[in-house]
Amino acid sequence: MHEMAIAEGILDIALEYAKENEAKKVEKIGLLIGEMSGVVVDSLNFGFEMIAKGTPAEGAELIVKEVPLRGRCTKCGEEMHVEHYDFWCPKCRDGVLEIISGREMQVEYLEVE
Repeated sequence: MHEMAIAEGILDIALEYAKENEAKKVEKIGLLIGEMSGVVVDSLNFGFEMIAKGTPAEGAELIVKEVPLRGRCTKCGEEMHVEHYDFWCPKCRDGVLEIISGREMQVEYLEVE
């Protein structure tokens, strides 16, 4: 379950930010999670809840914004949502899609008290 390792990374970022800003509590953590990242959000929430106990991030809400998997054709330049991991351009049927979004796994923002 790689979600536990991701949860640990998120917790580290949140606690470091809280410490640097002399915050007593982490209220919300906004995340960008790409469609292609393979993250199971329920597992991430569960893991984060477990490891945050007893820290200033205990009870913090993880707010996940899912980023769609999008590609750009290397031949015709068309941009589109990538369906079923099919990286061939459905418009020109000749180009390969370059990934332009959908692999994200990052903390977008933190709300602290």
